[in-house]
Amino acid sequence: MAQVVLTLADDISTDVIYPGRFMATVLPSETPQFAFADYEINARLKSGQIAPGSAIVAGANFGCGSSREQAASTLKGHELIVVAKGFARIFLQNSANLGLRTIICPDIEASVGDELEFTPAEVVNKTTGKRFEIVPLPKARQDIIDAGGLIAYTRKRLLEARGAA
Repeated sequence: MAQVVLTLADDISTDVIYPGRFMATVLPSETPQFAFADYEINARLKSGQIAPGSAIVAGANFGCGSSREQAASTLKGHELIVVAKGFARIFLQNSANLGLRTIICPDIEASVGDELEFTPAEVVNKTTGKRFEIVPLPKARQDIIDAGGLIAYTRKRLLEARGAA
């Protein structure tokens, strides 16, 4: 189960997630400190008050704007789950490449503090009792996320191929 720690509207840009003034910091080990740098949640993330596996719930077009990979790596660094009505295309691909768990759920309704449960087909808001169908990611993209990102996925595939040879 995941607790909702932040709810957001439509069209949240990568500049909100990871402000451009921090673009000199690009290492995935350093980017998490700048997640939502201009918002109260940043202090809670940095102080460890938000548990890994917590959820952000957003509207449509989450991650729009610039194609900066750091927007995904900053959230992955805190092991957050992003449930949105929709994602910007490049953000969604960056998220898969980095192993950030993203869930497309066009009808999601949740508030901060709600407890969410995820199945392959739906999100269940345990607080309200409502169920919301998800749009599954393509299998190849989901496999990359499940492996922990593109590098881990590639490493796994190479090891499997080597074992089969």
